Amino acid sequence: MSYQNKNEFPILFTDRLVLREVTYLDANDIYHYLSDEEVMRYYGLAPFESLKDAEDEIVWYRKIFDHNTGIRWGITLKGNDKVIGSCGFLNFTKQHARAEIGAELAKEYWSNGIVSEAFRAILGYGFNEMSLMRIQALIEPENNASKKLAEKNGFVKEGLLRKYEYTNGKYDDLFIYSILREDLL
Repeated sequence: MSYQNKNEFPILFTDRLVLREVTYLDANDIYHYLSDEEVMRYYGLAPFESLKDAEDEIVWYRKIFDHNTGIRWGITLKGNDKVIGSCGFLNFTKQHARAEIGAELAKEYWSNGIVSEAFRAILGYGFNEMSLMRIQALIEPENNASKKLAEKNGFVKEGLLRKYEYTNGKYDDLFIYSILREDLL
């Protein structure tokens, strides 16, 4: 894994992936998977209904980066610039050296270890480049794939946040998982 110039949006490389900034040119790719009900099941938003929804998501990705509250990478396979998912950090607080991690992936790429590989890359970035002490994941209790992903990557389940988030017309319980910098030493 390697990093580019820190004054620009960082590009991360793994064995199979390139994690890069998402641009308007990626709107169709984003729309493809964020309009899929199965992909959006635990996303906290309704499936996208238009290309405008995808463009708004791209604007939000740029906004969190510009305001230093998060960063969202587009996941691409080496040799193919098509965005097949995204991953990154949200709710970054420098004072407390913590952020939330998240990801989603187009359904046709599920069960190939892609998100796990992307997670390892961004965990390294979070701890080494952002100087995070704690990275946490908020996961709906029914989201077994995300719970397995978190545990496989060293996250510890800390507890249940009851009726923590209001999304899609209902309050959701969320498990909170975390990994600390020292957990990876």
